[in-house]
Amino acid sequence: MATAYNYLVVLWCATPGQRGPYLGSDEQEIVLLVWMVIDVETNKVVSFQQSYVRADHTEVTEEFCSELGIKEDSIKNAEPLESVLQQIDNQVRNVLNSTEGATFCICTDGQLQLRQCLHPQSAGKNIELPEHYYRFFDLRKEFRRFHTLAPPPNSLKDMAEYLKLDISPNTMYATGDVRAMGVIIQRLLSDGHKFTSPEHIQSKFETGTCDKHEVVDSDHVIKARGLPWQSSDKDVAKFFKGLDIAKGGVALCLNPQGRRNGEALVRFTCTEHRDLALQRHKHHLGHRYIEVYKATGEEFIKIAAGSSSEASHFLARDNGHIIVRMRGLPFSATAKDVIAFFGDDYPVSGGEEGVLFVRYPDGRSTGDAFVLFASEEHATAALGKHKDNLGSRYIELFRSTTAEVQQVLSRYQQHPLIPNGPPPTAGTVPMLPQQMITTGSMRDCIRMRGLPFSATVEDIMKFLGEFAHYIRPHGVHMVLNQQGRPSGDAFIQMISAEKALHAAQQCHRKHMGERYIEVFQCSGDEMNFVLMGGTLNRGGISPPAGAIPAQAQFTPYPGAIPSPPAASVMGPIPIPQRQPPAPAAYYHPPLYYFPSPPVSPTSQAYYSPHNGAVVRMRGLPFTTSVNDIVSFFQGYGN
Repeated sequence: MATAYNYLVVLWCATPGQRGPYLGSDEQEIVLLVWMVIDVETNKVVSFQQSYVRADHTEVTEEFCSELGIKEDSIKNAEPLESVLQQIDNQVRNVLNSTEGATFCICTDGQLQLRQCLHPQSAGKNIELPEHYYRFFDLRKEFRRFHTLAPPPNSLKDMAEYLKLDISPNTMYATGDVRAMGVIIQRLLSDGHKFTSPEHIQSKFETGTCDKHEVVDSDHVIKARGLPWQSSDKDVAKFFKGLDIAKGGVALCLNPQGRRNGEALVRFTCTEHRDLALQRHKHHLGHRYIEVYKATGEEFIKIAAGSSSEASHFLARDNGHIIVRMRGLPFSATAKDVIAFFGDDYPVSGGEEGVLFVRYPDGRSTGDAFVLFASEEHATAALGKHKDNLGSRYIELFRSTTAEVQQVLSRYQQHPLIPNGPPPTAGTVPMLPQQMITTGSMRDCIRMRGLPFSATVEDIMKFLGEFAHYIRPHGVHMVLNQQGRPSGDAFIQMISAEKALHAAQQCHRKHMGERYIEVFQCSGDEMNFVLMGGTLNRGGISPPAGAIPAQAQFTPYPGAIPSPPAASVMGPIPIPQRQPPAPAAYYHPPLYYFPSPPVSPTSQAYYSPHNGAVVRMRGLPFTTSVNDIVSFFQGYGN
């Protein structure tokens, strides 16, 4: 039933950044709040106030302060946003106390003041907004409801001109806009318009499932890229605070190993909110900026909807529950073991029915499970057991989503992450193929030289900074020497030659720890050339001393697995042929690259060893590095 409010509170947020249709798109903080209270019954302004807000991370220019007619110190010495909002609420309540049982609703000029400024900034500062900030009247929409034949207004000026009102700017920015809004509202009230049906802002993200046959409008979907690995659907919803996300509308994307890849698809309730979400491109979640792009409904369904009946049955019990993912479980673990792990202090909702194990098609356990908790409090407390031991193994815990349950179950049960492949033939040993280095002349790669031998993938990502976002999936390759130890080199595959050039220009001779790192742009062909002993510097490539012709084949030492030739990138690894020893003057031992995790094989290949064998290791800790494996086999001729 429509509600008639006694008062309208006109609210205006001002930032020193973008204005008009791009207000809030630059993450500039609110530095001024102006508000006016209008008595609907008497159609009179009963209060007009303004407050400056201290900016924590935004620089306020002299030009902006001059426009407001204030000194810069007025903002530097102001109260923080939370305190100013409390002052506004207190002053509005004082006005309402004069009328018993009085009610009020906020009114803004368009959507941006609340949805793109106040709500996202409050979420970023962990400010809990009162309920009345989740409903408001959009003056432009109210104008259209009453004047149905008027063209859609894009500004206060458009509405004033249609109503033949004079709102010539005779006061400072922001305060003049609020007074103009007051004039337009009073005119609508005097003409008989009723402000009765405010729109609501989503206060809480609602989880849910998605049917694979559902039709999703592509104009409602975006892709967010660059999310921290530990981000949950609630973190994504918080990033888009102020915009309405459809039920179950956050789908975190996984890589072929079943781990999050830093991307998410988000489905909004309407095109208007999708368009506002696109304006948050390169806004920050914590210390990382998030890229936001358009996506399609088909992409969302592919990620959010699964085909696993077991997952659907499990999620059917999810009535607002919090899902936690467990990783690293002993293969023999049972539901009772999981319940005992969390104990009576953190009860699993539904007992054994609230535990779902992830298994291979043959029934073997993967070491993963999903668990339901009845409340946020229980789930948060349960996550505190991250890396506690169950038996002899420590267990990793992560907040999960319905889409992640669907993806993981579907991938393991229908598309195994480590394919079984055809049965091995005589004389062959099954082996997972390495992620091949690209070939070709396009210079969309970089070479890093001089890395500390202890450098990890995380160190490289941190070193590259913002350019780490432009690395191709599985595109970091650590180079090992013939002894299987780090060589101090790494090859990185970027998404384009332009990004590779910029990375080389910006990162060359930057320091990683106490060492400076050389960074060169290169192509896939140049990568392979360097692996065979050539050198690459900013002046180009040089062949190895006494290099033999490129078409010559050789085996550097018994049992070694050389980097595969370019022709084998898309096919099985060929069986190397033994060759007569090359003259010493012509022999230059090649390097061997190792693709850094996460690596996700997509096919099975077989290799017949020469005076050696290949073994598959299973049950490794998730933090295992190349050095750990080399040390594990120390003394066995690896």
